[in-house]
Amino acid sequence: MRAMSSPHRLDRTAAIVLAAGHGTRMKSALPKVLHPVAGRPLVHYPVRAALEAGCAEVIVVIGPGKSDIAPYLQRAFGDRVKTAIQAEPRGTGDAASAGLAAVGDAVDTGLVFYGDVPLLVAADVLAVADALAAAPAAVLAMATCDVASPAGYGRILRDPSGEIREVREQKDLRSDDERRVREINPGIFVARLAWLREALGALEPNNAQKELYLTDIVGYGAARGQRTVGVAVRPEVLVGVNDRQQLVDAEAMMHAQIARKWCALGVTVRPGARIDDAVVLEEDVVIETGVVLRGETRVLRGAVVDVGAVVTSSTLGTGVLVKPYSVITDSRVSASAQIGPFSHLRPESDIGEGAHVGNFVETKKTTLGRGAKANHLAYLGDGVVGDDANIGAGTIFCNYDGYRKHTTTIGKGAFIGSDSQMVAPVTVGDGAYVGTGTTVTFDVPADALAISRTKQENKLGYAERLRARFRAAKLADEAAKKGEPKSG
Repeated sequence: MRAMSSPHRLDRTAAIVLAAGHGTRMKSALPKVLHPVAGRPLVHYPVRAALEAGCAEVIVVIGPGKSDIAPYLQRAFGDRVKTAIQAEPRGTGDAASAGLAAVGDAVDTGLVFYGDVPLLVAADVLAVADALAAAPAAVLAMATCDVASPAGYGRILRDPSGEIREVREQKDLRSDDERRVREINPGIFVARLAWLREALGALEPNNAQKELYLTDIVGYGAARGQRTVGVAVRPEVLVGVNDRQQLVDAEAMMHAQIARKWCALGVTVRPGARIDDAVVLEEDVVIETGVVLRGETRVLRGAVVDVGAVVTSSTLGTGVLVKPYSVITDSRVSASAQIGPFSHLRPESDIGEGAHVGNFVETKKTTLGRGAKANHLAYLGDGVVGDDANIGAGTIFCNYDGYRKHTTTIGKGAFIGSDSQMVAPVTVGDGAYVGTGTTVTFDVPADALAISRTKQENKLGYAERLRARFRAAKLADEAAKKGEPKSG
């Protein structure tokens, strides 16, 4: 989603994304914020929201030993994102202070939110920033949300006039009245940097967790007669991830959101399809039930991806038909080609315009020219197949000698008969014909016939002699099992 226009410019705002939590409930060696949701790590989404909102700086606060997070952020966002280290796990307030220490001199406003909220978008960030800009008397703006089941969330407590006076975490609630409060804290805060530094510096661990809570900056301001303004945000902003079930739930919501987006843009997405965040679809594409589109896949206008297909980081051209239960990885399929059912295009397969790859055909690092066909039960590895060539059922490109891979080249219009083996490196020329059952071990010239079958011999009447021999052997075996002496 692109950043929305806003009367409040964020070009002097630093976003501090809190991603230092251990994530122990994930029970994983992988840092929590690197667990994928719809094809991207959790931390990607809140960082992207900050950048799309126009923040001048984005600082992601990580814990010591989380060495995998910074390289990912560099790959995904380049120098637009920095990291800061929270040396000890002393709470969200301490993590925010660690982020503030990395903020440059060109900004005057701080925006703080969590790094495990994948459904956060730029519009949510801008809504809170705009609330602060629209209330000059306020020192702090924060997101709020009313929910039917507030258990587990920090409650927003207001005074009789309706002003926010405190955020109290679940473990610190003091009465049933407080527990019944349905207005909770989604965890987005915006304040001027000078005030934010002052408030964070005054935090004390006076709570059940014995930690420095970021949320206590609200009470700090209220105790000094300073106003916090709240702005209601979408309930989806609350969706954080602390364990594997929440990860699955968040991803399901993300996939549903992605499907709705593409449907609004002219794509048919059937229930049960899973489309990752980086996938691009064009108008009149049809994605059927059970399809999984991963990575940086592109599906061009009018293509159909049928039931159960899995496509990863590949391009499907205009009008392509991918039949059920095909698997396509790191490959390209050109316009009007047909794949499947049950085809497997392994990496670096390049299928030409109008070409056919049929059931139980596997390709790997192979190019099929325009109109070429391999319709049944073949393995085509490390090959170049010319336009309009036909590859018969059971054909194998024997590409590996145990040490190196070798290329098979099939010329334009060539015909490869069923159950043939191409022992690479080998070339079959344009228009050549390879007879059924042939093992090709040296080049076939253009328009030549290659055939290596043993000459057939018919022995008249011999079939009955064979049957008699086989019957006798069977009877002998049965007698031996019963302990009877052999006859004859």
